[in-house]
Parts: sequence; C-alpha cells; structure tokens
Amino acid sequence: MLHISDQARYFLFRQAVDMRKSFHGLAAVVTGSMKKDVLNGDIYIFISKRRNAIKLLQFQGDGFAIYYKLLEKGTFELPAADQEVSALQTTSNELLCIIKGIALKQVKYRPRYAHNPGNC
Repeated sequence: MLHISDQARYFLFRQAVDMRKSFHGLAAVVTGSMKKDVLNGDIYIFISKRRNAIKLLQFQGDGFAIYYKLLEKGTFELPAADQEVSALQTTSNELLCIIKGIALKQVKYRPRYAHNPGNC
C-alpha cells in the first residue's frame, strides 16, 4: 500500500507526463529523465499536461505501487522552481497540499521543534 509519511523522500517530475504510462513507462522516466534509482523506495510524482491528473510511483521491495488521481474539476498546482530543474525534491506536506488543492504560495508554516539525533 502506498502511504505518505515524513519517512519517505518525494521527487516531482516538472515536465508533463502522458498519463497512459504505467509502471514500467514511469520507471523509465525516473531512470532516464530524472536520473534517479527507481528501486530505492522513494516516491516519484508525475502530473499530466492539463494538470488535472497525478500519479505517484513507488517500488516497495517486491513490486511497484501506483496512486492515480483524476480531478473532475480544477488543476494541481506545481511548486515554484527553476525551469531547468527536471526533478524537484518536495516534502510530504507539500505533496498533501498539492493533492488536496491547497495553494502552495499561501501556506505559511509556524515554527516547530525538530529533534535531530545526529547532533549531540
């Protein structure tokens, strides 16, 4: 089962993707265009040209999982980034905002404590 958590890394492919692509077609985009290892468990995000469809791809050790959502009305917002960047690393919070239709430019995060066990 595909789930969104702070434990995973998320990479958004900035170019439009043909939503007819399935597991192997999207995996080829990850390895070819994004230059990432599709088998490492990261979640890769793809948005259609009309921005009304989104797919998430993840390899889960024994096979691929896809989450696919098609909007009846509205579009998905892409985070702001340089046009040269083909793959943008994003957070689970930003991904949830994209899926739920929350405007990323208007989101304001309040300060929170984050424990970093590596710094003693």
